[in-house]
Formats: sequence, C-alpha cells, structure tokens
Amino acid sequence: MECGALAAMAASSWQVAALLAVALCVLPALPAARAARAFFIFGDSLVDNGNNNYLLTSARADSWPYGIDTPDHRATGRFSNGKNVVDLISEQIGSVPVLPYLSPELDGENLLVGANFASAGIGILNDTGIQFANIIRISKQLTYFEQYKHRLAKLYGPERAARVVGGALTLITLGGNDFVNNYYLVPYSARSREFSLPDYIKYILSEYKQVLRRIHGLGARRILVTGVGPIGCVPAELAMHSLDGSCDPELQRASEAYNPQMEAMLNELNAEVGAGNGNGAVFVAVNTRRSHDDFIADPKAYGFVTATEACCGQGRFNGIGICTMVSSLCANRDEYVFWDAFHPTERANRLIAQNYLSGSTDYISPMNLSTIIHLDRHLHD
Repeated sequence: MECGALAAMAASSWQVAALLAVALCVLPALPAARAARAFFIFGDSLVDNGNNNYLLTSARADSWPYGIDTPDHRATGRFSNGKNVVDLISEQIGSVPVLPYLSPELDGENLLVGANFASAGIGILNDTGIQFANIIRISKQLTYFEQYKHRLAKLYGPERAARVVGGALTLITLGGNDFVNNYYLVPYSARSREFSLPDYIKYILSEYKQVLRRIHGLGARRILVTGVGPIGCVPAELAMHSLDGSCDPELQRASEAYNPQMEAMLNELNAEVGAGNGNGAVFVAVNTRRSHDDFIADPKAYGFVTATEACCGQGRFNGIGICTMVSSLCANRDEYVFWDAFHPTERANRLIAQNYLSGSTDYISPMNLSTIIHLDRHLHD
C-alpha cells in the first residue's frame, strides 16, 4: 500500500493504526539518476555518525547496545539504536549513507557522496562540552570541510569540486548543547553568571551567524539549519528536575526563546546573500522542536508507549548516566520516543525525517525537502 493511501486512513476510526503505518513506511528515495547529489553534515551527537570513534573522548557511541537494530547489530558511532536522521535524509535524496570525515574509507569516489563532519558534545561556542575533552569543535569541522574541498579538487579538478559542493545539500545541527552542556550544565555556571538568558541567546546566535556565513563562503548553497528541540523534556533532564514526567520549564523557555530568533537570523542571512526567503532561500529553518512536541504531547497517536522514559539507561526515567551493556534496556525500541537519555530512537527519527521531506512551514521553512529537490533537480540533469 502506498504511504499516501495509508495517510488517508487517518480520517477513519483506525487513526492510531494508520499513523503507525505511516511511520513505518519506507521514506521515498529519488530515482538513481538523481543520486549524485552530495550531502554535508555539521553538528553534534544528533547527527554524528562515527567521527568520535576515532577520538579519545567519553562522548562515544561505539559499544553495544548502540546499534542494536542495525543489520549486524553492531554499534556504528551513531547515538541511536539504528539509523539517525541524516541517514534517513540520505535515503530521501537517493544517496548511500555519508561517511564520517575521519573514516579511512572516505577517499576516492566516496568523496563524491559528501562527508559528515559532526562530533558529539560540541556546540556553537568553543567552551561548550569541555567535559568531553577531545571533540571536533565547529571551527575544526569547517577546517576539515576546507580540507575536503582540496582533496576533492585534487582528485577531480577544481571545477567539478565546485559543482559538487555548490550542488550539495548541507545540514547543520547545533545549539542544544550550548544550553544543557554549558549555560545550564551546573547551577551558577560561568555563562549564566556572565549573561542573562535573553542576552546569552543573542550572543550564541551572533556566533552562529558567523559559522553559517563561513559555510556559505565555502560554497554551500542549500543549508538546512535545525533549531533546538524540547531540551527540558529529554529523560536526562526529567531525571534531575521532574517528579511526574513534566518537562523542565526553564529549559523549555530557553528553546522557545531561541528558535524564533534563530529563524529570524536565517532570514537576515538570506537577505544578506541575496537569496530572499522564498524558494530561492539558501538557509532553511528546521523546527525539530515542533516534531518532538507532537510525540511528547500525544505519544500514543504516533504509536509510542512513552515519551518520558528512555529505552536504554538507568535510574529515574532511565535518564541517569549513559547507555551501556549493563543498562536497563527495553525490549521494543519502536515503542519509545527516546533511545537514551538525550537521543531519539530510529523510529522517532523516521517521523522527524518525514517532516523534513513533506512537512508544512510549521516544521520546515520556507520550504520542505521535497520542494528543494524539485527546484534543484536541474543541477543533476
């Protein structure tokens, strides 16, 4: 049955079953003729697919039960039971999963697929995630992007390298750690003493603007920029701050204030580069907070049993510490919104990725990925 037909069933009395069926549909991939588009990923653990495996850091997901639902049931470095959201976006653009930049396999023709520069634990600010020590901060990720371009040009020539980068899809996920692993990491943190919350948000967005300018300056022309999710509702925060599973109001206030200001900043950047904020937009805002809010408000409507307890962890809400082989592990990952204390399950990621593909402007603005693919298809003709 087609996904569209399944969606139509939602109007019937079988609404919950239909929504579950939609969630389990395989996301549509482009025909092979469109598979040449490269994909570049920057950011933190939500999109890291293994760079931290090559680093001496505690921010790693390279041991079981991470990866328990991959075909070989092995950890890959993704903070998931299986695929993360960028794997699913790769499917949508007709590509194979992008390799981590530090992987020795990223060479030759694999460079044409793109590269994932993301590293768990980082933020917009260089002092975010200092407890994780050796991670690839965003400035270093951009340096690696420059190195990637030089490697590509050396193998395929500067003209083809410029076409690959200019025709690529780029995604960046930053911001959440600047709150949970910096401003709110400990009571009276250095940043919270330095800035009020409104001033801190202005500060990190001013720094983020410089990062995005540099990515554009390095040749990226379609850049998806994700907002901050419901950071007050993740199991780690519930374990510390909630008695009954209610989201932490202070952290929720932070993401509520940050996201619209981030979108306004992207509008300014689009105007700055002469792209406007319509179908020609270079910078596209992704409201991942809205997707998560849907699950949290009514998890059963999406086929989940719980949106408060992590599948893998320990303590209250399974939200204390990290997921390890001695953690409490759920039997059915598809019933859980959260895989570990901070990260979604593969099934939740599939629903989020579907909103990238076909969501309204409440989820992705000014256009969704289907529209971007349609507008940009001439790049690969």
